[in-house]
Amino acid sequence: MQDTIIVAGVAVAAIIIGIFIGKSIFAKNTKIAVEDAEQQAKKIIEDANTLAQTTKEKKMLEAKEHYLQLKSESEKETFQRTQKVTEQEGRIKQQQQSINDKLAGVQKQVQENEQLKETLNKQLEVVNIKRNELEKHQEEHIKRLEKVANLSAEEAKSELVEMVKEEARTKAMSHVKEIMEEAKINATKEAKKIIIQSIQRTAAEQTIENAITVFNLESDEIKGQIIGREGRNIRALEAATGVDLIIDDTPEAIVLSCFDPLRREIARLSLQRLVQDGRIHPARIEEVVEKTKKQLEEQIMEIGERTIIELGVHGLHKDLVRMIGKMRFRSSYGQNLLMHSKETANLCGIMAAELGLGQKVVKLAKRAGLLHDIGKVPDEETELSHALLGAKLAERCGEHESIVNAIGAHHDEMEMTYIISPIVQACDAISGARPGARREMMQSYLQRIKDLENLATAYKGVEKAYAIQAGRELRVIVEADKVSDAESDLLSFEIADKIQKEMQYPGQIKVTVIRELRAVNIAR
Repeated sequence: MQDTIIVAGVAVAAIIIGIFIGKSIFAKNTKIAVEDAEQQAKKIIEDANTLAQTTKEKKMLEAKEHYLQLKSESEKETFQRTQKVTEQEGRIKQQQQSINDKLAGVQKQVQENEQLKETLNKQLEVVNIKRNELEKHQEEHIKRLEKVANLSAEEAKSELVEMVKEEARTKAMSHVKEIMEEAKINATKEAKKIIIQSIQRTAAEQTIENAITVFNLESDEIKGQIIGREGRNIRALEAATGVDLIIDDTPEAIVLSCFDPLRREIARLSLQRLVQDGRIHPARIEEVVEKTKKQLEEQIMEIGERTIIELGVHGLHKDLVRMIGKMRFRSSYGQNLLMHSKETANLCGIMAAELGLGQKVVKLAKRAGLLHDIGKVPDEETELSHALLGAKLAERCGEHESIVNAIGAHHDEMEMTYIISPIVQACDAISGARPGARREMMQSYLQRIKDLENLATAYKGVEKAYAIQAGRELRVIVEADKVSDAESDLLSFEIADKIQKEMQYPGQIKVTVIRELRAVNIAR
């Protein structure tokens, strides 16, 4: 039993000693780890301090550079402002000096006026004294005459006045008759002289607008591409532009036929683009025609602006400038409308200057001459005559009353209330009446073609209508969702019947109704 207790005591002591030794070893290891950790922490802190110091120096350097840059810009801006202020001060000093000089001149003039006023007052006093003396002498003279003639002054005055009046009336009537006859002769001569001088000083072209345009090709091989398979390309181009394309044996040429010069120009430019591009198919044709229409709209504005600059007419409303540009693609009795308006404007300016009406009236006359036919190119058709419509458009765009009156009265549809109105009327007649200017048959033909297209577009469901083949064929394009195939046949018959009953035309007119159904979807 005692041995057991001793063994247990030894075991407990050994355990206690082991625990103590373990704690000592653990404490030593822990101390070593802590020292290592402290060294690492010191190193990290030193590295961090070094990095912070480097970053701080870098940021300080960047801040200094930014500060110097801002300072440089600020100094530059300050210098520029100082320079501007200096220049303005110089100008202000010059203006002040000029004002001072003018003020001194005015003060000098005032002093001279005061001196002149005093001199005039003195002379006026002398005149009044002499007038009083003259009145006294006149009274004495009248009294002596009354004694001699046995008549009072009033009686003598009345008798003398009657005699003078009768004699003056007779002589005046004679002079008035002579003056009137002489005025009539001179007025006729002067009017002819002014008109002849105005015409001689205006040189104008005498070309007549045609209804066809010739499009030249590099080779005849391109004609096949333009026609397309079974003629689909040429049909698409004719449908999109309303122009008849005549492709025959003429070498390297295609004839574009249409009464409307604007349509012909769209067709010509579109065909030119298609030939240069080489891709000719219906979808491409429609795309090119739309682009050409937008391009031509810009060209119209450019033509209008160039025209007003050429004539020296400024401050026109943009709608009027656009209408002037549209005149380039319109004709009046075969005469190009823009050329006619420019010629009329120049004639008006010359005639107003010859009459000596002043520079302001000359400018108004030239402006009215340029705008007198804007009623012929409206965006929408109306029942008003072109003169009244033009006056209405000019008034809406803020033009002067005299210009509005001149436009509306140049065909005697309004009463002339300003001096430039008869000038515009005369110059319009001069421009249209000169040899080679106009052709009556062309205008009546164009009107018939317009009436033919308007007749077709009046029907419900008709999208477009084009008179082609010089008016021998009317091509009507209908909307597929509004007009069926059976209704297309009936529509063709009704249009042909109405043309036969209401219109006068030589030969026969073929009416073709085209109904095309398009199914369009977009893949995204």
